[in-house]
Amino acid sequence: MNREEAKREIERLTEELLRHNYLYYVKNQPEISDYEYDMLLKKLQKLEDQFPEFKLPYSPTSRVGGEPVEGFETVKHSIPMISLDNAYSEGELLNFNERVEKLLGHSVEYTVEPKIDGIGLALIYKNGVLSMAITRGDGVQGDNVIENAKTIKNIPLKIFSKIPDYFEVRGEVFLPFETFRKINEEKEQNGEELFANPRNAVAGTIRLKDPKIASKRGMQMYCYQIITDESFLPRSHFERLKLLNSLGFDTPPHTLKLKEIKEVVEYCKKFEEVIKPSLTFPVDGMVIKVDNVSLWEKLGTTAKFPRYAIAFKFKPEQATTRILNVTFQVGRTGVITPVAELEPVKLAGTTVKRATLHNFDEIKRLDIRIGDTVFVEKAGEIIPKVVKVVKSKRSGIEKEITPPEKCPVCGEKTVQLEGEVAVRCINPSCPAILKNSILHFVSRDAMDIRGMGESLVDRLLEKNLLKDFASIYQLKKEDIASLERMGDKSAENLLKEIEKSKQKPFPNVLYALGIRYVGQKAAKLLAAHFKSIDRIINANEEEIAEIEGIGKKIAESIKKYFSLKHNLELIEKLKKHNLQFEIKDEKNKPQPLKGLTFVLTGEMENFTRKEATEFLENLGAKVSSSVSRKTDYVIVGKNPGSKFRKAVELGVKTVDEQFLLNFKEKLEKKN
Repeated sequence: MNREEAKREIERLTEELLRHNYLYYVKNQPEISDYEYDMLLKKLQKLEDQFPEFKLPYSPTSRVGGEPVEGFETVKHSIPMISLDNAYSEGELLNFNERVEKLLGHSVEYTVEPKIDGIGLALIYKNGVLSMAITRGDGVQGDNVIENAKTIKNIPLKIFSKIPDYFEVRGEVFLPFETFRKINEEKEQNGEELFANPRNAVAGTIRLKDPKIASKRGMQMYCYQIITDESFLPRSHFERLKLLNSLGFDTPPHTLKLKEIKEVVEYCKKFEEVIKPSLTFPVDGMVIKVDNVSLWEKLGTTAKFPRYAIAFKFKPEQATTRILNVTFQVGRTGVITPVAELEPVKLAGTTVKRATLHNFDEIKRLDIRIGDTVFVEKAGEIIPKVVKVVKSKRSGIEKEITPPEKCPVCGEKTVQLEGEVAVRCINPSCPAILKNSILHFVSRDAMDIRGMGESLVDRLLEKNLLKDFASIYQLKKEDIASLERMGDKSAENLLKEIEKSKQKPFPNVLYALGIRYVGQKAAKLLAAHFKSIDRIINANEEEIAEIEGIGKKIAESIKKYFSLKHNLELIEKLKKHNLQFEIKDEKNKPQPLKGLTFVLTGEMENFTRKEATEFLENLGAKVSSSVSRKTDYVIVGKNPGSKFRKAVELGVKTVDEQFLLNFKEKLEKKN
């Protein structure tokens, strides 16, 4: 293919793929299969690699992220990205409405939309093509993060409909809770500092210098404003949101147009109490706007805020309190975590008495002392954390916090290993390390030994019945039954669970060992590659590090773990109890659901969520946590949540639990 032919083919494929994107994500009317789409994308990628000079700025291959950028261009906003005044009560909303009606001399309708807790972004389209993506910055100017914005899959790279030459769309970039949780799980496994909340995570992601990393973070955007030739736009703000939808943009869900302020107040209450708890993305309030945009100019602005809109803020997820003391927790890897004991404070509807201080570098960075008045923040699924010290309230009697020289549990000397922030206990016999390693071993995602919670583990350790997690398999009925609050029946049930755990597959066992940095994902990758524990033990560090998704850090940790005689002896003990330390040949294993994607919602009678997931995966299916147009089936149990509603909206096929039971029955008949 000559250069001219390559240029024409790149243009053709780009336009075709963008058209298919539009049909798939906006119209829900796909014309080709996912496989056919992927083949076209690969063909385009290959041509762009051969002829990079012909790659178009709106190429769909940009979604995976380009080369790292050196810095960001600072760009002035077309009009300032101003903040809204806040209301915290029904009375303040009524006062806002009173001011509006007084200025206008008549009542108005309002558009009410969820206030997404994310990062403001302005998308600039020139001749329909995304050309800039500017962060809020100081409101007057921000950074052009176009390469990272291109990785956000629900941002159109090109608008197909006829629009004015200059077209700006503003909105909020955010991370769904599930995506945020996975990012923090990965950071925890890598020994990195966790993001405090989804907003903190997206703020760090949108300005990453490497778009390839940004593309893996799963950011999304909801849009709420258009800036362009006014003659192109409807007068109603609600209709403008509909226009955004028709052009291929996502807008905040649960947005309503309401006739009077009393309806607005009732909806805000209902949203906070009923809708917000079921949402999969972060929301910190509601935005109330006069719906008739032509009235905005007449209403004008104060020195700081527009008079045509207000933000109703939900109960705070940040509060001030005082640190009464600091205690130290010892984790299963020996890491000692400082924890602030607080004066009880109400935060997001719950009473908070403790907050993590993460590590001693964080204490030093924030200059936290015992007796300080501090801001405590709670968001997403992370436990409360201290985020700021109110130094103006210091009296001079506050005490500095120093790392413990001895382990608070076993009394052995603590160490700080080279290159690490953490202070740790390295005594393998430390009761805290032993207890936490056992609790990890029996946890749901590991060996899933139900009934073996913290209280029972404490009692077994007190009676010296557990020396390590291999000794779980040596427990006898009379040992368990003799414990406080236990009996013959409870002992029998626990022994059944222990016996049942021996059937857990190799990835679960590998994860259960508690090797540092080896989470569930890494355990699955290692098990799939090596097939047995012996091959992992005998592999060299380079061979382990070469596995995609593992890397040098995890490889070093694995080799260190298996270099210790104690750990090798532990594995030999577990082998004698017939745990699964290899993946058996599954070439002939039927996988009737291979290639299909499922989502689970609601409560099931015959399966736990985990059991249903494992059952589907064993049949070759992929189980996703969110519903999209690529989902093949949603399995609906009792009291389904928002995933069921999303499936209905997208036209995804729904089935009930009987679908799984039918497959189970077929397999049992075969066996």
